[in-house]
Amino acid sequence: MKKSIIPIKSPIAVLLVKTDAGGYIAAITQQSAKLKEYKMSVLKQVHALGQQIWLDNLSRSLVQSGELARMLEAGVYGVTSNPAIFQKAFAGDALYADEVAALKQQALTPKQRYETLAVADVQAACDVCLPQYRAEGGRGGLVSLEVAPDLADDAEGTVAEALRLHRAIGRANVMIKVPATDAGLLALTELVAAGVHVNITLLFSRKQVLRVYQAYCEGLRRRKAQSLPVGDIQVVASFFLSRIDSALDATLPLHLQGQTAIALAKAAYQDWQQFFDGVDFADLAAEGAAKVRLLWASTGTKNPDYSDVLYVESLIGADTVNTVPDKTLAAFIDHGEAEATLTEDTAAALRVLDEVAALGIDLEVLAVRLQQDGLQQFVDAFDALLKPLQD
Repeated sequence: MKKSIIPIKSPIAVLLVKTDAGGYIAAITQQSAKLKEYKMSVLKQVHALGQQIWLDNLSRSLVQSGELARMLEAGVYGVTSNPAIFQKAFAGDALYADEVAALKQQALTPKQRYETLAVADVQAACDVCLPQYRAEGGRGGLVSLEVAPDLADDAEGTVAEALRLHRAIGRANVMIKVPATDAGLLALTELVAAGVHVNITLLFSRKQVLRVYQAYCEGLRRRKAQSLPVGDIQVVASFFLSRIDSALDATLPLHLQGQTAIALAKAAYQDWQQFFDGVDFADLAAEGAAKVRLLWASTGTKNPDYSDVLYVESLIGADTVNTVPDKTLAAFIDHGEAEATLTEDTAAALRVLDEVAALGIDLEVLAVRLQQDGLQQFVDAFDALLKPLQD
């Protein structure tokens, strides 16, 4: 295989390994003991401030090479995946080739072949993350797998598929990923009632997130009514960031560009504090229920004029998660700073939102559009990953 090293301004390099299939596998290479200490330092500092950094990537090579285990040692605390991630993995990771060939000889649908591959990958990642899951009391070491995107408007189908995948994976630290559509929120309640960890995703607004909290609490109350424990279920609410700025910046004056997503996230965190410290959650908190954690997603900076760690450095705070792609993780390790920023300048954040609203921009309307766009992107990625698995 051909290899090339892309240097970064630090003792870190990103190793791009070109596979036989023509894709690339990115890996952070360790070049010195000093690098290991530095990696431990910045990510562990984030953890000390109450936030977990998760990796927004999963592939067979990532697990089998030992790279995932090394990332966990360095201070990564979980793994997220989606159809686009698996589509890239299947296309670019040669370790799938033999199993794909074997699966195509079996009387299976393309989706069944996909699930065979994805379930195995998630199981392997869960096994690597299990010690961390136990050490973190169930709050870390979680691995997400998403239901098929064509179920976004089918609550009953989402619940059935989520439970089926949950059973197939058979690991305590698996999270089932569900989009936050109306149907997805109904499914969230049912899955929480069934005791399933859930990553509720494609959130773009404060109102959307508040509906997640309400659906979660309803699921917990159903468990409580059946005398089932409510303290062992983890839910994260994936709030997407860079897509908001990408959608808005061209319509905004220069002084507001690159600020809306962070302002929304800070306001959403204030909403989170108010909800989970308030009367709506008091009875469940008394039963030991965990708070839903906000998870910052879409944190790879798309505008080259912005800092490549903008959506990491700006939103570090207690009881939150930030899931980052490989490139953003490498950048943050290289030159990121770990400071408690999520609760800083909240008044300024609210002023940004007021200015955006004064321009006639309805962020709730935008959120609906971005969620639909995100669903379509996952549908397209899902279709793309199934094509090579056809007979």
